[in-house]
Order: sequence, then structure tokens, then C-alpha cells
Amino acid sequence: MHICVLCGRTDDCPEKYGEKRTYGEYNLTVHYYCLLMSSGIWQRGEENEGVDGFLITDIRKEVNRAAKLKCNICKKKGASIGCVAPKCKRSYHFPCGIQKECIFQFMEDFRSYCWEHRPVQKFPDKESGGTSQCTICLDLVEQLPLYTVLKSPCCKNAWFHRECLQYQALSAGIFFFRCTVCNNKDNFQKEMLRMGIHIPEKDASWELEENAYQELLQCYQHCDIKRCLCKKGRDYNEPDSKWEIKRCHCCGSRGTHLACSSMKSWEQNWECMECRSIFAKSGNYSKQKKRSLATSEKTDGTTCLLEEPSPKCPRLSPGSQRSFLQSPKRMCQNNSLPCTHLELPASNRVMMSLSPLMSDRNWCLRKKHLRKQRREASNILKELNLQVNTKTSRLHINEENIWNSALKGFRQRNFSPTNTIEIKFTNVKNRSKTDTSAASKHHFFQLLMLHLQNSSLFEGSSAKNLSLDFEAVTEDHYFEAGKMIAVSLVHGGPSPGFFSKTLFSCLVHGPENVKPVLEDVVDVDVAQTIQMIKHANSLSSLQSTIHNCYEFLAASGCLRPITALCDKNMLVNDILFHHVIKRIISPLESFRQGLKTLGVLEKMQMYPDAFSSILCHKPERLSAETICDLFTIHSSSNVNKTGAVNFWMGYLQDVESGESVVTLEDILLFVTGSFSIPPVGFDPEPTIKFLHIKYPVGKRLLNCLELPITKSYKQFKNKMEVTIRNTLRVEREYFC
Repeated sequence: MHICVLCGRTDDCPEKYGEKRTYGEYNLTVHYYCLLMSSGIWQRGEENEGVDGFLITDIRKEVNRAAKLKCNICKKKGASIGCVAPKCKRSYHFPCGIQKECIFQFMEDFRSYCWEHRPVQKFPDKESGGTSQCTICLDLVEQLPLYTVLKSPCCKNAWFHRECLQYQALSAGIFFFRCTVCNNKDNFQKEMLRMGIHIPEKDASWELEENAYQELLQCYQHCDIKRCLCKKGRDYNEPDSKWEIKRCHCCGSRGTHLACSSMKSWEQNWECMECRSIFAKSGNYSKQKKRSLATSEKTDGTTCLLEEPSPKCPRLSPGSQRSFLQSPKRMCQNNSLPCTHLELPASNRVMMSLSPLMSDRNWCLRKKHLRKQRREASNILKELNLQVNTKTSRLHINEENIWNSALKGFRQRNFSPTNTIEIKFTNVKNRSKTDTSAASKHHFFQLLMLHLQNSSLFEGSSAKNLSLDFEAVTEDHYFEAGKMIAVSLVHGGPSPGFFSKTLFSCLVHGPENVKPVLEDVVDVDVAQTIQMIKHANSLSSLQSTIHNCYEFLAASGCLRPITALCDKNMLVNDILFHHVIKRIISPLESFRQGLKTLGVLEKMQMYPDAFSSILCHKPERLSAETICDLFTIHSSSNVNKTGAVNFWMGYLQDVESGESVVTLEDILLFVTGSFSIPPVGFDPEPTIKFLHIKYPVGKRLLNCLELPITKSYKQFKNKMEVTIRNTLRVEREYFC
């Protein structure tokens, strides 16, 4: 392996250390970031000279200079980077600085600051101490001035993990990197550069893909009439003739020849059978459209019957599968209105695509389907919740050691999953804080799910599979983890939301019926081995690759005779199955047994789609509409309900748009003790009452929010923010 001449490491991680470059003619290997941040070298050459303007002779001099300096972190020679703070003499390697949480500013003079003098973000004390969601990965992030946490300079409630921001910056580049909440670019980039985020001067990665949007220029061309009259086939399309294909003007994903539907011209509208049925059920199908149906009959007496062919998805244009966020520029050059088919000659109609519209439609349908499945999962969990009785099991929980204290509580003799759970938080000095409310229980389950997600029991980035931890197998931790997840779901805690599709399928359908994919492999060496086998383009190169990894294949039991190039597919499948499923079969079975608690696994196997929506997907981010739909409004007859409701709705909109010091999660926490809607829902259902009181009151035992009646919206907003902010601040101090 080639060693970087500046840091002395062999690591090849472009995201952390920049591109690793090797120049054989100069016997030189260097990380790009190590070179950029070195204190004694500048770009004295042109871009095409040396290493991006760094002359080879200058690099040699910098290596010699650094060889005399000892790293204050690893204590080895070669520390080429120094802190720029006055009177600070610390030097370090670039990877050591990253490990020690130094700040490297990729701008202007490329300054570096050690861990003691690094810049920190300043924000009022009232904004610190809580938790919110990272707006990129949607996982929890602490609102504290930490190296790993960054706050948006332009939005009050936008917090990020440093790692998430860095990956987004590398992908988006300088032209597309901006605040994910308000879309601000200049102030956001300036602050992120100050805090050490590297924003490369390049176009976004999705813009650099060759023919990235080529499929969006394709148009659906297929006649779906049951009795197609065209002798040249259903896919034949001849513009400006009776054999021109007309697409459904509602969905654009079905078509007909003009002649097959007795249409006299292109200007006539045509709807497919599915869209007609939707209109009919909604009652919005006009008489004019009904008359157009009648014209679908041939004048010679033959009737053109629309088939209801196999599902539409296989015939959708490829572009309709893309995310609506990546739709290309599709506006006319001479005005701001979208081009229509009527504005183009017939020869160009083929190249126009409705797929961006279909992409929006499909995305909305998927989102709507996911919500429907979550509602179904909620109803199922409510049925399972009927098993819970009034007898209590109290758990003594230490937040600083959440796993061991939870494990001890679940294993105590008098614990039963069917008992009502009460939580008693304790500190290290054994002084207790007792709170048996739903807030305490939800706080416990939230911490527990977060710990499991980041524990050694699972592996992967966002979608996780089970890992192989021999100590955990011996201690039966996989069983306890499954049991804890089942109890959390039924008792009103959050869902994990991090299961991979492969893990979920193994639990529901059995491991023998699951085919893992390369994305399930976390081990870099195993993934590279699979890639090399998969991309072997000749029998000799395949056999050579197998020879090089013979020991690995033999140990995993995947050796097989290779007589043809196509045998590599079976070999890849064998390796994937062994690494992802077969080697963790014991932990998987224990985990399944744990999930059987309270009948959760049985329901998962009966309703896989419903449970996939909560186990494989993060909860949907709260919105003003979600909060509004969650609460049922009650008010007495002598209250001006309209004005009070308008204040409430207006306040939710202000909070959602960031014009408030509190968040929607804060409001939910104030009322229910939970900052997210648990899969099982709330019991009792949240309600709102408008009363003649001075300040809002959150009654968590009843999930009831009592709101004051005020003369102006300004008074209403002020009372809400003061009360919610102060109440939650006291609670945070209570749990600290």
C-alpha cells in the first residue's frame, strides 16, 4: 500500500482525507487535504503543473520541514500542519487533527485551528440543551456547541450532524450546497466554511452523471386498447396519421392509436380506463367526458374496448421512476410557461415527456400509501395494547448507562411485558428522580431505540442488518433487543425505523426465502471481493480473482467449480447469502424469538406491509397539518371558536416556517410528553380546549392542551412561546 508522504498513513478515504494520489515517476503519494492544509507550502505553479499547482520540489521541501516537527497528538514526526492561533505552537498531521476535532478552513489562506483554539458557534443559552432532528438524516441531534453538531446561521431550528453536512457538501458542490430548510446559500456557505466544512468547487454529483436525465426525454408509446387495429403492432407510432399514439391526458401512462379509439384529431382528449374509474368514483366525471366515451365506438358498429392490462408500473416510462426532486429543466426558452404538446410540431411530440409530472404523482401516491400502512400498523398495535393490564413494573434507569440498566430491568423477576411500565430515572449518586408519566416512559424508550441503532448488535449506515457479536450471542442480547423493540411498539414507545429490507424480510418470510444485495455488505474487503468477481469480464480474470481470495471463499464455504463466466453469478449469490444471513443465523433466531413478545412477530408476518412502514422507515417529519389533524378541538358555547382556532392555526404555520423559538416537536412534547407520534398513537387521543385562562396548560395524563383566549394573535403567540419554552427548559434541567 502506498503511504502518504505528509501524514504517513495508507488510508484511502476521499471523504475524510481527500483524493489519494500516487505519482510513480516522482515516487510520491499524498492525500489532497494533507497537501492543501500544510502550513509551509503554496501553489506556485499552474493548475497543470505538479499536483494541482503544488510543485514537486516544494512538496519535497515541505516533507523535509515537517520531518523535524513532532505531532502533538500521535507524538510521531512529520506534523506539517500548525495552529494559526497566536502563541500556539501545536503541530499535527491532518488525520490526527480530524481525530482530535481540529478545524480546517478550506478557504482563503487554508487556516487550521487546534482543539483548544478552534472557532465555535455562538447561540443563546435558551436555544441549547434540547434535542431536535438533523434535517438531513432525520436522526436526533443534541442542541449543544459540540464539534459534531452544527447550527444553521439562517434558521432558528435547523441543526445538523457535521458528518451529514460534509457528505452533502461533497455531493452538492459549491453551486447547490445550501440550507436544507430555507434554501439560503451565501450566509450558509460562509458559516459552514468557517466551521471547517469543505465545499468543493464543482458541479453537483447528480449533474455530472452522463445522460443522467436521458430517460426523461422518452415518452410512453404503446396502444393499450384491448383490440388494437394497427397491423404493425401496439408499439407502432406514426405522427400526423391515424396511427399516432395518443396518451391519457390525465396520467400519461396509457396510450391508444387515434384510429383504435375513433379519434378524428390529436386535439381530442382521451382517458384510460383506470382514470375513468377514478373520476367515476369521485363523482367528478362530467357529462362532456361521458359523451366522449360514447364516441369511442366505431361507426361500423365495432366497439373499442379498453383492456385493464397488467399493472401500469412495468409500462411507465423510465423517467417516471425518478425522484421529483431531480426533475430537469423543462421550461420553454422564450417564456416561463411549460411547453405543451400542442405547441410543438408532431415530430417533436415523441421527445416530450410527462414523466416529471408522473414522478410527482407517483411520489405522492407512495407517500399516501405509506401513511395508510402506518395507520393500519397503529390499529394493529392498539389491539396488542389491550393485553397490557394495570399492574405495574417499575424500571430503575440510569441515562448514562441506558443499555445495562434497561437489561437489568427487563430481566428482573417481577417484570412482565403485559404490566404497565413505570420509569424511575436515577443519577450516578443514587439520588432518584421519580416520574411515572408518559413523558418519562417515552424518554426511556427513545433513548433505548437510539442506543440499539448505534450498538454493536447492528451494522450498516441508515438501513441496518444484524451484525455478529460473539459476546452478545453469549449474553443473549439479541433476544433482549427483540423483546425491547416489541415492548416499545406496544407500550407507546417509538419504532426503530432502521431495519433494512433484507433484515425485515428475514424476520417475516424466513432467511431461506431472502436474497440479499451488495448494499447489505458493510465489510469493505468482502464488498470489494464481490465487486471483483461480479465485474470479471473473462473466465481467466474470474479464475484469477477466485485464486486471490481462495482462503476467504474456503472459510465461508463458497468455493464452487468455475467452468464458465456465467458461474460468477451463483458465486456472488453464495457469498452474499453467507455473509449477510448464514453467518448471523444464530443472532437472527434469537432476535426473532424476542420479537415474539406480546405477539408482535406474528402480526408482522400477517401484515408485512403495515409493519415495514414503521420498522424500515423513519417517522414522517411533523408538519403544521399533521399537528392540526392530530388534535380534536373542543370549546364551550360562549367562546369565539373561529377566532381562537385561527390563532392556533396561524401559530402552527409560524412554528413550521421557523418564525418561532419553539418547534412543532416542542408543542407535542408539551402536551403529550412525546416529541414524535408513536406508532400505536396516543391514548387518550389529543384534544384542545379554549378557555379563559392566562397561560396554556399541557395535561399529559389526558393529552389535553388548554389554550388561553386572547384579544390579539401577538398575545396568543407570546403566551404560547413563554410557557412552552420555560416548561421544557425546567424538564431538561430535571432530566440532566
